[in-house]
Amino acid sequence: MNFVSTRIITGDIKRLVGFYEQATGVQATWSTEDFAELKTERATLAVGSTRTIALFAPGSTVVRPAENSSVIIEFQVEDVDAVYRNLADTGVVVATDFVNEPTTMPWGNRSLLFRDPDGNFVNFFTPGKS
Repeated sequence: MNFVSTRIITGDIKRLVGFYEQATGVQATWSTEDFAELKTERATLAVGSTRTIALFAPGSTVVRPAENSSVIIEFQVEDVDAVYRNLADTGVVVATDFVNEPTTMPWGNRSLLFRDPDGNFVNFFTPGKS
């Protein structure tokens, strides 16, 4: 078994995919107007519109966009402080969406936590020196 991706379901796929393209610098691949993927060397972030839920479970209301409060989507970056300055200076992430400024965690990673336009937690981090 291989873990290959995480999928976010959203009510505004163009906005959310555009945000992740700007924040990560990764160009999305669109399969349909309701599904896109941002592929990195190690993982894929998939984004689907709410219309895709019916394909998995017709009539389901189990998945509700913009209601996550327990998952953090993480991206490893070379220099989290530089990424923070870029996100703040360009307005990709507005000040109120930053949960913290780059902070060194007890396990050594330097971490920047913020929210995407749907309110999902995103962590950009640089591993600590070993």
